[in-house]
Amino acid sequence: MQYPKISIVTPCFNAANLIDETLDSVLGQGYPNLEYIVIDGGSSDGTAEKIQKRYSKLAFFTSEKDLGQYDAINKGFKKATGDILAWLNADDLLLPKSLFTVADIFIQFPQVDWISSLQPASWDANGRLAKIDLLPGFSREAFLDGLYLPTTTKKGYWLQQESTFWRKTLWEKVGNKISAHQLAGDFSLWCEFYKHAELYGVDYPLGGFRTIEGQRSEDINQYMFEANSDLQSLREHFKWDINLKNWLRFNPLNSLPAIANFNTNNFGYFGHRITNDNTKIKSSRWQLNEYRFLP
Repeated sequence: MQYPKISIVTPCFNAANLIDETLDSVLGQGYPNLEYIVIDGGSSDGTAEKIQKRYSKLAFFTSEKDLGQYDAINKGFKKATGDILAWLNADDLLLPKSLFTVADIFIQFPQVDWISSLQPASWDANGRLAKIDLLPGFSREAFLDGLYLPTTTKKGYWLQQESTFWRKTLWEKVGNKISAHQLAGDFSLWCEFYKHAELYGVDYPLGGFRTIEGQRSEDINQYMFEANSDLQSLREHFKWDINLKNWLRFNPLNSLPAIANFNTNNFGYFGHRITNDNTKIKSSRWQLNEYRFLP
């Protein structure tokens, strides 16, 4: 089998106590056509020295001052030549075999431009797998309604960056770069992607976020400020307005099974789910199904 080239970019800065596990989660998979790019922002805590020990396994590595996380990510992607792209921050992890799963899906479904897991994982500060969430699905309409802004619903759905992969052709359509936000660069990129393609959900965990006290993502107010601004621009792009259908989708009475089934069947979002057709055999193939869902 000819595996497509997957380019992973990891930005880091003073992450000496975490970077080994992050690198191992990528390199340890043994994916045969991996292009791993690591951009360090001039760390002073030994991070660069730890990365240097794996230099022979990396496609590119540099350690120099930059303008922050998204500047480093953009630098990394300028070096990327893969067919499939993603980034993994220095405190996060991929799950075993995730790169093989991603490659299989993109090979089997050429119409799919980007994917993300419907089962996003999270680790605690010690690197223990703490939980796996279940998301109802993805759709452009749900995104426009704000379903994947964490303060929109009580459940606080996220489109998990660590589990999101896309084709280079889609990356080229959005200008080969991420907006220079402080925190919500990922959300900004999803807004740009949604202008060109629907997102497909994968019923397998692919990666996850590690929760650590004091990390930048704790500044939810700044994240929401940036994300809301980008979402408003996307709504203007599609001339998107809230209407009766949207009210029915978020109706509190959906907690009642009969009403939930009626509203789902008639007003639910259309999602695309990719599943394994038979988990008991090695030669199983992926199935792509369209379905309706509500939050």
